[in-house]
Amino acid sequence: MRYDDRPGGRWRLTTPPEIEGGAAGEAYEAYATRTFEAYGRMFQPLYGLFAERFPKDQNDSDFLYRSTITAKTCDTLRVLLPAGTRSNLGVFATGQSYEQMLIRMFAHPLAEVREYAGLMLVELRKVIPAFLKRVDLPDRGVAWSRYLAETREATQEVTGKFTGGVEPGHRDAVSLTDYDPLGEQKVIAAAMYAASDLPDDRLQSIAHSMSADERDAVLRAYVGERGNRRHKPGRAFERTGYRFDVLCDYGAFRDLQRHRLLTLEWQRLSPAHGFDTPEVIGDAAMTAEWDRVMEDSASTWATVAEHAGEDVAQYAVSMAYRIRFAMQMSAREAMHLIELRSSPQGHPTYRRVAQQMHELIDRTAGHRAIAAAMTHLDTSDVDLERLEAERRADARRRAAQAGG
Repeated sequence: MRYDDRPGGRWRLTTPPEIEGGAAGEAYEAYATRTFEAYGRMFQPLYGLFAERFPKDQNDSDFLYRSTITAKTCDTLRVLLPAGTRSNLGVFATGQSYEQMLIRMFAHPLAEVREYAGLMLVELRKVIPAFLKRVDLPDRGVAWSRYLAETREATQEVTGKFTGGVEPGHRDAVSLTDYDPLGEQKVIAAAMYAASDLPDDRLQSIAHSMSADERDAVLRAYVGERGNRRHKPGRAFERTGYRFDVLCDYGAFRDLQRHRLLTLEWQRLSPAHGFDTPEVIGDAAMTAEWDRVMEDSASTWATVAEHAGEDVAQYAVSMAYRIRFAMQMSAREAMHLIELRSSPQGHPTYRRVAQQMHELIDRTAGHRAIAAAMTHLDTSDVDLERLEAERRADARRRAAQAGG
């Protein structure tokens, strides 16, 4: 999706209610206009560079080729835009999940999130009113939302007393901060559990006494021949887990944030950790324009933060700026995430994150058999990430037209 058009005469931008109509809001909207205009100026030259670098295959249709080059250009430039850029979001959940989500949304520090909670509650009550009775009851949902807001604010205050002035120091983009050195042995024991009649602790003792080759033999049998990445081993892989600290651009974080069978926590978005510049921006002689937008973003962030606080100022941060977040997951979810997010059609940034996670499981944790089970990890170099996906989509379109 391109963002250099103005549907209804407006950029695809959300202005925070906290600053709308004031001086900070005007500064924010002026910065956004400059950024969307820069995006528009950069789009066609970058599209031309990709078209020159990756000529059209004679077997591909013009439509497929244009779609692929457009996708490559959009993926490269999207992080130039502010975090306040509008996106579409669809949510499918159970009634209980909606209740929990709305209670948390009503406790959120941003007015936009609280407003959407109210709008969603009205719509949901049209279809599942019985599941949402407690959300806005003073002694139930309202009290719960107040509790969440109060604990968040108290934790921020006390944390500041211990972390103020402490420098983070250098970290790699992905760090493995916690794992169980005996985790692989525990997975072996769990793999044998349902196939035996021994208690769990006895199986752990057996796994501990095995040689590396013997443990590998158990895990190979348990994993089997995986025909594709959807062929996943069972729940034994939930017996151990990993906690990763990740620092990458906000655009890639938004894709990784989608994973839900794990614990994911993130810090406030700001310009503090610097930004990433895609290599192709330098090749296209656009580095000066890119840096100007980043400086503009940091300056606007400071203006909004002064008027409305750092939570609201996040809207003004370009998505090329880095954000720090932690991902904690079982080995089973690690397999799913690493294989999915390293696939060739993925964005280069989160592909690198997934590949580094795999390397850390293998080398740092020493869980080599678990790492080896992730047979659909992709480490290939990819030029046009979306090409094969676009080819498959084009084949389906042609088949549908032929069938019609």
